[in-house]
Amino acid sequence: MNAFLFTGQGSQVVGMGSSLFNESNSVKQLIEKANDLVGYSLSTIMFEGPEDTLKETRYTQPALFLHEAAILSVLGDKLKPDCVAGHSLGEFSAYYAAGVLSFEDTLSIVCLRGSLMFEAGSKEKGGMLAVLGLENSVVESICTDLNNNGKVVVPANYNSPGQIVVSGKDKDIDDSMELFKSAGASMVKKLVVSGAFHSPLMEYAKESLATKIQNTSFLAPKYPVYPNVTATKTTNPKLLKELCIQQLTSPVRWAQTLEQMDNDGVDSYIEIGPGKVLQGLVKRTIKGASFMGIDTYSDCKQ
Repeated sequence: MNAFLFTGQGSQVVGMGSSLFNESNSVKQLIEKANDLVGYSLSTIMFEGPEDTLKETRYTQPALFLHEAAILSVLGDKLKPDCVAGHSLGEFSAYYAAGVLSFEDTLSIVCLRGSLMFEAGSKEKGGMLAVLGLENSVVESICTDLNNNGKVVVPANYNSPGQIVVSGKDKDIDDSMELFKSAGASMVKKLVVSGAFHSPLMEYAKESLATKIQNTSFLAPKYPVYPNVTATKTTNPKLLKELCIQQLTSPVRWAQTLEQMDNDGVDSYIEIGPGKVLQGLVKRTIKGASFMGIDTYSDCKQ
């Protein structure tokens, strides 16, 4: 069994999608359609940058989705998944791949999501911290103690065993660094992000996003989807609709997703999107797993 895994925010790179655009008429039409729908040249930001603009959440999220949709357009029926999942923003690409959402609806949702998260990061200054080398329970215990003392620091991404990203208020994140180091973390590193994603600080964005999602048609998926919130597969469109709203303020249970896929018989993992982040997480989570990445036009044709 194979799983398509869709890349999330942080993997974007200037030039993404350009080979697909140059080599495929279907991709060219798809990207030009996206430019018309969003009302600006998203493709110019993807192909030419500047990097600082592409890194802005309001542009990063639709750019990543469009890149991943373009890859699916070139793949066509050549390669089909048995199940799908996506890391944070990538979950919406997974919905699109599974036929839960149309191209237009997915693009509209991720544009709004990116803009709302960008605004939330501006209103409530927050950050994220990568913590390596600690058990989940240790990180969770430290976060609980901090929150009981009026701080806001929560697990945001369970990326792989021994690699957790926490999210919270800027000062609280800074204050927590020594606590994680004292507990035995092998590395504690502040990430360059525009907000405290997957934390209560994203609550500002949740209501407007929820309204948008509730008014959007979700169809039954062609393949099982593993949502970030539960890390267990489902084909229930009503549940998917609710979980992708919850996802904004809930942790991404990525390591648990991969472990559940392994238990369910998945033995091949295919990363759709730029970079190799998800392949690295598969390697660190599932022993002996087969994995590969599809990013460029030539990757699609192999």
